[in-house]
Amino acid sequence: MSMERFRYFFECCVGEWVTERTYHYLTVQEVERSRTEFAIAPLSTAAKTQVLKDNQRPDLENIESLCGFHLGFNTVSEKGERVSQQLNMLFVPHEETSGVLTGDYLRDRAYEESQPKVAQFRFDPQSLELLMKTNYTRVVSVDSITLINPTLRIRRIFNYHRPAEGQPLDQLALVGFGVEQKQISSST
Repeated sequence: MSMERFRYFFECCVGEWVTERTYHYLTVQEVERSRTEFAIAPLSTAAKTQVLKDNQRPDLENIESLCGFHLGFNTVSEKGERVSQQLNMLFVPHEETSGVLTGDYLRDRAYEESQPKVAQFRFDPQSLELLMKTNYTRVVSVDSITLINPTLRIRRIFNYHRPAEGQPLDQLALVGFGVEQKQISSST
């Protein structure tokens, strides 16, 4: 059941999306809006294998059944700043507890640091929320995507100042919120 809902979540995510986001930079007390257009496409088995290699992980027998995607995006802030990036990602579930899946979230290129990155994910099949936690050098990013329906997602981003080992995440540097809408082709 949980894996079926996990696959459903990602099947709904494939396609072209537009998001309007608001970012609150707490260290400088600034608020900024941006618009992002992005596309998500499934990864081939060869590309999934490459993501494993990029992250120095061994080959997996079940790689064809794993959820893997190519993400390309273009963001324009209200100040006119532009950011474009493309990356490949792979989700490797390790455990299911009370229906909730947890595992590794691997990328060939991370957002904050341009290098391969292994993070953790948690997927709740009841709420259709994917929670991803990435430890970067200076921040810890906790990113949530909740699928409301096949064409609407809600996004939350919390970036914490990275605490000393063993200390709690309690010093927010950035909070982001977005409404993501899938673009439906008019030819259908």
